[in-house]
Amino acid sequence: MNTLEVAKKWQEMCQQGKNIECIEELYADNITSKEMPGVPYGEVISGKKEVLEKSKQWLDDVIEFHSGEISDPVVAGNHFTSKMSFDVTFKSRGRQQMEEVCIFEVKDGKITNEQFFYTM
Repeated sequence: MNTLEVAKKWQEMCQQGKNIECIEELYADNITSKEMPGVPYGEVISGKKEVLEKSKQWLDDVIEFHSGEISDPVVAGNHFTSKMSFDVTFKSRGRQQMEEVCIFEVKDGKITNEQFFYTM
C-alpha cells in the first residue's frame, strides 16, 4: 500500500473502533510512538508490542465514548496527518473533550512513526 492507501485504511479502521486491529495490521514492528509530556505510559514508546499495550491501557480506562470524529487524512510524500476529536468518559479522570493532531510516517506500506499533539 502507498501512503494514501495506508492513511485511508487507518481512518476507516479507527472510525470503526478497530484501534487494536489497526495497529496489528498497519504498524511496522519497529514503530515509534510519541505522546505529549506527562502521559502516564511514557512519552516515547518503541515497538509494536509496546504500542499495542499503550493503546490497550488507554482503551481500558474508557467507560464510554460519547462522540468522536476523525478528519480525512492529508498526505504529503510518505507522511499523513489527521485531526481526532473525542468526548470520552474515563475511569481515572472523568469526562473529557479531547482534540489532537496526529502525524504518521509510512515506509514500505507500514506506519513506522506516529506523533500526537494535544493539550493536557
